[in-house]
Amino acid sequence: MAVIDDILKANAAYASGFSMEALPMPPGRKVAIVTCMDARIETGRAFGLQEGDAHVIRNAGGRVSEALRSLIISQELLGTDEVAIIHHVDCGMLTFTDATLREKLRGHGAIADDIAFLSFPDLDQSVRDDLAVYKASNLVRQDIPVRGFVFDVKTGKLREVS
Repeated sequence: MAVIDDILKANAAYASGFSMEALPMPPGRKVAIVTCMDARIETGRAFGLQEGDAHVIRNAGGRVSEALRSLIISQELLGTDEVAIIHHVDCGMLTFTDATLREKLRGHGAIADDIAFLSFPDLDQSVRDDLAVYKASNLVRQDIPVRGFVFDVKTGKLREVS
């Protein structure tokens, strides 16, 4: 059985007992989290969140520049008033450069010179860089708490980066 078929089967079981139809659209805890798509980060358990608590915006590396559109919507239309930017140890974004990925794609006949893959060589600096991207944008709220963290996929602990 394909993984997607497994997902459909699990969803049928989930839907048969679904009871959260009354959850409001805005997140209950009014927080947006930008984090990596890494499958080892289970945001509910790791960050103490339940369904309906937060907007969790995920992308490769948890990069803010790629999440700005979602953050704007989260803040302006759905009322979030805190942001956590969370990168993590052992991130795949530390394992390549944009140039090496472009070269690999060229080997498949694809040209990706116009895509910024947003790889990074230094984990803490990547968090500081994303905090700076956030602070430099006039599209997102500057009057709210915005903090950066590193999540350790080996220990489950969050560490704040300043």
